[in-house]
Amino acid sequence: MSVKAVDVKPHERFPGVFWVEFEDGSARLATVNLAPKVRVYGEQLVQLKGVEYRIWNPYRSKLAGAIMKNLSINPIAPGSKVLYLGTASGTTPSHVSDIIGPQGVLYGVEFAPRVMREFVEKVAAYRSNVIPLLADARFPTKYAHLVEVVDVVYADIAQPFQSKIVADNADLFLKDGGWVMMAIKAMSIDVTKQPSETYKREIDHLEERGYKVEEVLHLEPYDIAHAFVVARKR
Repeated sequence: MSVKAVDVKPHERFPGVFWVEFEDGSARLATVNLAPKVRVYGEQLVQLKGVEYRIWNPYRSKLAGAIMKNLSINPIAPGSKVLYLGTASGTTPSHVSDIIGPQGVLYGVEFAPRVMREFVEKVAAYRSNVIPLLADARFPTKYAHLVEVVDVVYADIAQPFQSKIVADNADLFLKDGGWVMMAIKAMSIDVTKQPSETYKREIDHLEERGYKVEEVLHLEPYDIAHAFVVARKR
């Protein structure tokens, strides 16, 4: 039997993010559904006070996991322009789309055609603030004519030299003082190294490229051997 939602409160720090409270006393992250009645990954939809919320699962979304681990900096807000590298089928990008709202824009880069098709069918088809780009994030000049200057570059690409790919995109598209948010999956970058070594190498490269790392979180228990990095363009 499902547990009934009884209240909703804005997140204490992050506009566009909410806590939905349930009658059993639990509270879960949520965003306002920009595409009412449409689910992206089987998430729970909750109607409260005439508004539909999508429960945001931290075990399915690294950004939600970071927020649950007390992330202190989240520059994604209503009206933000975001370049999202590695959309996959759209779990986290759909919540980012909810947060930025109709005045924001999400440019979603994905390399795999089958996965991009899912992203279009589940997310972009219902959301006017999402622009899907079938492209390889290693070569940002190939989509430079399609992307404007953005406030945030978000990356979840699980490739070797991830920080180089992120910095190459941020050099091209990120405004001065803008933000990089990067999920580092250590095992996808180098299985021969300890995760801590991989995190340090990726973070050091970002710093060398002119990005000041402001926050690093480990995502256990939501994701194993993952770190979440927030950095600012100097």
